[in-house]
Amino acid sequence: MLERRQHPRSRVYYAGMVAFNARNSTLACVVRNFSKRGAKIEFENSAMVPDQIDFEIERRGLSCLARLVWRDHNAAGLTFSNVQGTVQETVHETSQIVPLDWARKLRATERENRKLRSRLDQLLSEH
Repeated sequence: MLERRQHPRSRVYYAGMVAFNARNSTLACVVRNFSKRGAKIEFENSAMVPDQIDFEIERRGLSCLARLVWRDHNAAGLTFSNVQGTVQETVHETSQIVPLDWARKLRATERENRKLRSRLDQLLSEH
């Protein structure tokens, strides 16, 4: 089989997590190969996963946006991406990958911010 990747992937066996639907839906997965630009993951029923996902490998401290580039029944190929508006840019440097604890803190802060804005809107509408 012809290898088309620019960066070779290492065989690994990591626990990973796929999140989507504003991180309200999560699926555990197994990472089978990995490079700084992408990964192959395995999990049950890849058909229910959207093309754009949040992807985490806690063991490596990795949390990033990813795009599914192929899928079959129980596996998918990912490319790590940085989404700005509707423009997707492939990650060119590992500095684009955010440490997992930062991503979790950011998402928790974003959730709290949404709750506060909702409460503020509610209070303003009462007056």
